[in-house]
Amino acid sequence: MACIKLKKLEEYLHGLDNFEKPKIKLEQYITPPHIASCVLYNIQTLYGDIEGKYVGDLGCGSGMLSVGSFLLGAGMTTGFEIDEDALDNFHTNITEMELPGLDCVLCDVLTLPDSKKWENAFDTIITNPPFGTKKNSGIDMCFVKTGISLATAAVYSFHKSSTRDYVHKKFKDWGVKGNVVAELKYNIDTSYSFHKNKSVDIDVDFWRCDVSEKNVS
Repeated sequence: MACIKLKKLEEYLHGLDNFEKPKIKLEQYITPPHIASCVLYNIQTLYGDIEGKYVGDLGCGSGMLSVGSFLLGAGMTTGFEIDEDALDNFHTNITEMELPGLDCVLCDVLTLPDSKKWENAFDTIITNPPFGTKKNSGIDMCFVKTGISLATAAVYSFHKSSTRDYVHKKFKDWGVKGNVVAELKYNIDTSYSFHKNKSVDIDVDFWRCDVSEKNVS
């Protein structure tokens, strides 16, 4: 069950501010409200991984997935973001919506495993990582590996469908169970000067990685 209807959740997410000046080196693209609301709603209704849980959002940007998780009843939500401008947007969004219980930490996500403070600190980790298309090959899986160190129940992440076999192999190598829970058409609007089309659809997989037995030998 979910504490808010899907349609209402999407309406709220449509009201969030986006990146004002997205940075290509960070591959900053907003998670479309329709996709964010649908995947979060299904995380809760199918797996119960949000309501009453401590949720972490890696590379949270302006807060799309963090806010959505909180609206679906997360006990607490913490975002992690390396970009100060995105962090400002995050704080603007949660202030305007008057949402307590939401926080964001300014940091490099990939350094989190070095801090014992965050090890196994969350029930659920959600991330829409950089896909690694601009000089950052493999960074999406680095985000996921970080998430595995932080979560005790599940890690959810977006990846290009063309990398499905690679993602599955990495989960197997790490000794965790991962499966595609949704196949999406991810619409990206024109954000950067090199974009030639107003928008483009990318085939994207939404994965669930079960980490509940990661420490069981």
